[in-house]
Amino acid sequence: MTKDSPKRPHIYQLMVRHFGNTNETRKPHGSIEENGCGKFNDINDAALLSLKKLGITHVWLTGVLEQASATAYPDRPADPPSLLKGKAGSPYAIRDYFDVCPDYAIAPSKRLTEFRNLLIRLKKHGLKSIIDFVPNHVARSYSSDIRPDLSFGKNDKPSHFFHPDNNFFYLGDLHPGGGAPVKLPTEEGTTDYPPEATHGKVTGNNAITWSPSRNDWYESIKLNYGHNFSVGPPRPELHPLPEPDAALEETPDTWQKMDSILAYWQEMGVDGFRVDMAHMVPMPYWHWQLHRARQRDPSAYFMAEAYDGDPAKMTEENVLDELLAAGYDAVYDAPSYDTIKHIIEQDKWANDIDTAAEPFSPRFHNLLRYAENHDEVRIASTKEWAAAGMEIGQPVTAILFGLGRGPIMIYNGQETGEPAGGSEGFSGDDARSSIFDYWSLPSLTPWVNQHRYDGALLTEKQKDLRAFYASLLEVCAEPAFTGGEFYGLNHANLSNPHYGRLDDEHYSGHWLYSYLRHDTKSGQAFLIVVNLHPTRALENVHIQIPEHAIKWLARPSAKATFTDRLSSSLSVTSDLKDLHQDGLPIGDLSARAALYFEIK
Repeated sequence: MTKDSPKRPHIYQLMVRHFGNTNETRKPHGSIEENGCGKFNDINDAALLSLKKLGITHVWLTGVLEQASATAYPDRPADPPSLLKGKAGSPYAIRDYFDVCPDYAIAPSKRLTEFRNLLIRLKKHGLKSIIDFVPNHVARSYSSDIRPDLSFGKNDKPSHFFHPDNNFFYLGDLHPGGGAPVKLPTEEGTTDYPPEATHGKVTGNNAITWSPSRNDWYESIKLNYGHNFSVGPPRPELHPLPEPDAALEETPDTWQKMDSILAYWQEMGVDGFRVDMAHMVPMPYWHWQLHRARQRDPSAYFMAEAYDGDPAKMTEENVLDELLAAGYDAVYDAPSYDTIKHIIEQDKWANDIDTAAEPFSPRFHNLLRYAENHDEVRIASTKEWAAAGMEIGQPVTAILFGLGRGPIMIYNGQETGEPAGGSEGFSGDDARSSIFDYWSLPSLTPWVNQHRYDGALLTEKQKDLRAFYASLLEVCAEPAFTGGEFYGLNHANLSNPHYGRLDDEHYSGHWLYSYLRHDTKSGQAFLIVVNLHPTRALENVHIQIPEHAIKWLARPSAKATFTDRLSSSLSVTSDLKDLHQDGLPIGDLSARAALYFEIK
């Protein structure tokens, strides 16, 4: 990133289909005519000013690439229902990598112009643009109208399951699933898919079968990067993959096409990319690809969705470390998210956060932290997160956003308490805002307020929640969080009976989590204290701070004042020498409380 870029990205995940859609019909399985759809033009100056005021630096425009869909346009027929999840279709079943979804345009034939104008608006407001890059799979109906010469599979040898220069993996007579043709799941059972009547293709989630199930990514097909994924991660003795500085013509065909795709969007003015399931693609490709992308734009931002626990990962090592070594700016921190969700749902302790976050690992400050995204359940759901309500997002994000120096992310609707209640269509009532259906968000439309984006119709609780997120993002942009280090305090308080211990607990750290952040250059320091209990206050809390931590903070005087900058007017002055034994007296800590004490 350039020195003019924000030190710490604050990302707003904006699902274009949802964001500006003020149609409140919300008919399950409804068409675009019935339920409406957000547009590029809905993301107007008022919207961007409001996001900027919230504290956002980067906008991830989710699902903008042209996808398989049930909606037809004069220049694009609808896809058959067997290829679709929902009427709108999955935004991760890309139909043309060089085009954007016509649903999002006022004039569908001018959709690329409307998208370019959105990029111009973002730059005018000093906001960076991020779009999806989906390297692992494409829609079964993929065919580029913009660059037909770069469509996948044209020169493949389908008689081979794997060939280094094929774009796809092909099924043979011995593969499971009943043989040709490919049979796709439907509500009634299965249906034959005629385009794959002779040469079937492996499904996007590595399912080698003629009959993918409803739980498979059956709407997509796996891309081939010159390595046979079925034998595990690449090994030099199998098929050597190119070096990072290899010339374009020395690389597999899929590499060349994907590089052309990234170059196309970079040239258009896109600032960065959120990469879908990056761990499923061979690591040598990433070393080569990110090197080429940064030659075109040294400030290009790349963040990876990746999960080290997925057996489909293309490395024997920790895939998060491998992706960062390949040049990624950030990778998902799923372990910390999962752990905190389990704490709220009462099968883990706050003490487990340290193990999940791994503060001493090299990746700690390059992790993208979130409490919501399109794959995860809504934190305000009545079915998840112990049904604790929208306010539980406050302690959760207070922990996650303050941990490291990496990017932090809010998903549209999170800041207004979106619960995603009821069934929208394909996925049923799953506590997620559907990415497959035409829909609008009941909590967000009052903020959109007919595209004024002034929040005038929000409830007072919703306004308070959005104000909390604005305050949190403001503090997290300060030196202690953009350049500082982390010091966890739960380990030092296990034997402290005043550290939120409840009932018959024999040691502390079930619901209370605390840590320090300190930046040596500015001298700024914070103590973060959070009660994760959804309903119960913690009484007479004292936070013990070890002598080593006091030295680490490098305070010049014997006394210090701890003043909350986030959600209260609490201020406590204490002798530093007493903190390791007596602890800092916080008093009672209400349920879901989150305090950011600046130490002066």
